[in-house]
Amino acid sequence: MAWQMTQLLLLALVAAAWGAQAPRTPRARTDLLNVCMDAKHHKAEPGPEDSLHEQCSPWRKNACCSVNTSIEAHKDISYLYRFNWDHCGKMEPACKRHFIQDTCLYECSPNLGPWIREVNQRWRKERVLGVPLCKEDCQSWWEDCRTSYTCKSNWHKGWNWTSGEDWGVWGVGGGAGGVEGFMEICGCGVGGARDGSGPSGYRSSILPTGYNQCPVKAACHRFDFYFPTPAALCNEIWSHSYKVSNYSRGSGRCIQMWFDPFQGNPNEEVARFYAENPTSGSTPQGI
Repeated sequence: MAWQMTQLLLLALVAAAWGAQAPRTPRARTDLLNVCMDAKHHKAEPGPEDSLHEQCSPWRKNACCSVNTSIEAHKDISYLYRFNWDHCGKMEPACKRHFIQDTCLYECSPNLGPWIREVNQRWRKERVLGVPLCKEDCQSWWEDCRTSYTCKSNWHKGWNWTSGEDWGVWGVGGGAGGVEGFMEICGCGVGGARDGSGPSGYRSSILPTGYNQCPVKAACHRFDFYFPTPAALCNEIWSHSYKVSNYSRGSGRCIQMWFDPFQGNPNEEVARFYAENPTSGSTPQGI
């Protein structure tokens, strides 16, 4: 009996190892529509969320984010990111609302399937790459942020995350691209400590106090110093998660960061077009 149990245990271990090593099945074309990313805070499947908070509310009929995620998306240094928008002084409110909207799109939209790509990161398995952002949305983002200050042109990585005592607990999402540096420094696994099972015995009752700061010797300048054009901002800030489009809002060929939910979600048509036309020029072929 003991020998049989040993054999069964060995078989189970082999099966587990094979499952861990087997490559993930590529998304079928039909799986490019109405899907959620396999990332830090996304739901497994999209669905109604009637009480989504403020700027995330346009996705309430069909969302990849939870109500709590939508609330946290509006906070400074929230548990989603531990990201400090005011790293070079107070960010202008008109500018900050674009970053909140960027976060809502990233966390909530089920219409980013054609641009989802696998990544080998400890805190997420997928990201977006080359999402065709409507040119007006990019232009207004840049116009409203050009007089705010920052110290980096790529917010995806390279920050100093060493502030605070409990900075290595939770982990971040970080807009369209997600902020990599925090997770790489702290070594956290996907899930952080929100479920009470974080690294090194941390419990969810211990709140992290750390946040991103400018790298040593990185100087604060106006946005239009680091991002001289709208395209520089939208394409570079999250490591090419966005690619500013030549198309306009309402064209059915670019993703709208802002839309009126009472008029329907225009990004559904856009995702459908690029899912059916993967060689149209807006869908990248790899990272």
